[in-house]
Amino acid sequence: MAERTTTASFPGAAALRQTGRLYGLGLDVVRLTFRRPFQVRELIQQFWFIASVSILPTALVSIPFGAVIALHIGSLTTQIGAQSFTGAASVLAIIQQASPIVTALLIAGAGGSAMCADLGSRTIREEIDAMEVLGVSPVQRLIVPRVLAAMGVAVFLNGMVSVVGVLGGYFFNVIMQHGTPGAYLASFSALAQLPDLWISEIKAIIFGFVAGVVASYRGLNPKGGPKGVGDAVNQSVVITFLLLFVLNLILTTVYLQLVPPKGS
Repeated sequence: MAERTTTASFPGAAALRQTGRLYGLGLDVVRLTFRRPFQVRELIQQFWFIASVSILPTALVSIPFGAVIALHIGSLTTQIGAQSFTGAASVLAIIQQASPIVTALLIAGAGGSAMCADLGSRTIREEIDAMEVLGVSPVQRLIVPRVLAAMGVAVFLNGMVSVVGVLGGYFFNVIMQHGTPGAYLASFSALAQLPDLWISEIKAIIFGFVAGVVASYRGLNPKGGPKGVGDAVNQSVVITFLLLFVLNLILTTVYLQLVPPKGS
């Protein structure tokens, strides 16, 4: 009893326990993904649901996002006399950084919050406990399809954001800043390379996985009844945002160290 009290009163022990349980849930999702029977119908339903609530906001956000990046980079390159590199800098910034971040934030804010609310309502109605009593794994039946759906939607939305952001950046640079269309495209083809697209899609897959796991974890662990479900939704969005920015820093650092720039 004394040892249990000491562990509970250790500073940061609660945060470490929550982190460990979240990590354990992520491992369970990976392990149960390859166990049969696979919930194909649930996966399709969740994929369509997450896509339906995320496509329009993502498209609307990607246009001003690409425009802001193009305008700032265009203004900076004009000041230093490097207008010919505006296209490459803008497109690479959108594909490598903006697209996966925007996609993940929208999935976490729209799809992840709805996912967390659904699982939280099931938990307080004791549906999750009933499934466990019947011998049905809630992780395999409910969480695995949702996490895989979030990952799949993230990949497709990432491609859409890249296309829309690049087109928006091209329009604002050429029309508003009177850039040269040929120079915009030539600089991009001269400096961009295929691994730039790969790292963008890898980020989208990882961010979708993290968003799905965090939303599912908070949905399975609400506190205080219906009010706790609302608090869990807010916590899932905030935690996902923090993890995404940390993961983006790590992935970007590793990519820049492993993949040499084109022409170097």
